[in-house]
Amino acid sequence: MFKASLQMNPKVEEYIDKARRWHFELKALQNILLDCMLIEEFKWRNPCYTFQNANVIIIGGLKEYCILSFIKGALLKDNHGILINPGENSRSVRMVKFTNTQEIIDLTPILKEYIFEAIELEKEGLKVDFKKDPELSIPEEFQNKLNENPDLKTAFYALTPGRKRGYILYFSGAKQSKSRQSRIEKYVQKILDGKGINDCTCGLSRKMPGCDGSHKYL
Repeated sequence: MFKASLQMNPKVEEYIDKARRWHFELKALQNILLDCMLIEEFKWRNPCYTFQNANVIIIGGLKEYCILSFIKGALLKDNHGILINPGENSRSVRMVKFTNTQEIIDLTPILKEYIFEAIELEKEGLKVDFKKDPELSIPEEFQNKLNENPDLKTAFYALTPGRKRGYILYFSGAKQSKSRQSRIEKYVQKILDGKGINDCTCGLSRKMPGCDGSHKYL
């Protein structure tokens, strides 16, 4: 069905070489992904594997484990029950955690099964339906701020659904009212400027409108 590919990206090679904690695990995942004919790229400071220019999988090393993340994992059948939701607010990504190379070796046939399924999703042009998500409740502190400031209210409701959701999740994430108010005050101007919570404001990002942290390297 697929022929092996060894189109290694120099930036990915450098990333894996520097990953002392998870070097062998990441190398094992890289070999599997290349063997499945995905194109190796480097995005968001991590190895990213694409099919026909669509992002399919990201791998990376964290403190306690390394991961293989399916960008549209929510659409996978997960017949073997190996996928994990990275967070309660994650609507699309699903990942598999590894703590040693043997786990990857043992799961290789199943991982390839999932990878090929993810490729088929891209061939069919399937997308995660974010419209199915339930409406989020605006925290009281932010609603009060919107009521006090008509310009802010207009600007907020003019944002895209994803940008509105990002702000609501961030504001709601603070446990104390004082902390929620502090977060809201910090982002008032950004909302008035029509920016999302993760949108670039310095104009240096290569991933506009998102911020890729380029300003940190000046």
